[in-house]
Amino acid sequence: MAYPFTLPELTYPEDALEPVIDRQTMMIHRTKHHQAYINNLNKALEPHADLHSLCGGKLCRALSTLPESIRTAVRNNGGGHWNHKAFWTMLCPASQSGAPSPALAAAIDSSLGGIEAMKTKFGTAAASRFGSGWAWIVVKADKTLAVTSTPNQDNPLMSGFVEVEGVPILGLDVWEHAYYLNYQNRRPDYVSAFWSIVNWSEVSRRFADTTV
Repeated sequence: MAYPFTLPELTYPEDALEPVIDRQTMMIHRTKHHQAYINNLNKALEPHADLHSLCGGKLCRALSTLPESIRTAVRNNGGGHWNHKAFWTMLCPASQSGAPSPALAAAIDSSLGGIEAMKTKFGTAAASRFGSGWAWIVVKADKTLAVTSTPNQDNPLMSGFVEVEGVPILGLDVWEHAYYLNYQNRRPDYVSAFWSIVNWSEVSRRFADTTV
């Protein structure tokens, strides 16, 4: 069968994010970890042809309505696929990082107290996430921004399963496999370095898409 999900290609070389994310970490993270989520998701969905037309985001949003027999598999692996697929696009070489759009910058000022306060809140969410998980900036239903974190491969699209629901516009993987070769147990150093490779053009696009 033609599986509904495949590993997306990067828009930059595997070594383009060095020294923040080294080539070996990127290769292992993407072709081993991300690919495993895709393989497991496709396997779980194989008997459910009616779900094959749903993209990863729609699967995450529909989690509570999925058959109980596959709900956990989709939560873990569908979340893992959507999170990573989005994550790769939210990164770029440091020379291309740029800055938030005026509209996004205004929203950061209004909701999060400015860019530096936002980075502090985000850093705290990322560093204090016990075990594995993600830190996020989301657009909530009322169009305000919030900083949150989720365990494992959960994300804020999963209504009813997370503390803060919304549309993620920026995320950071804080599973150890995302940073341990370079940073070992120094997760805060990884979080701090992350800001130099944020693709603000993509983050701003995602923000704009939630406000149209």
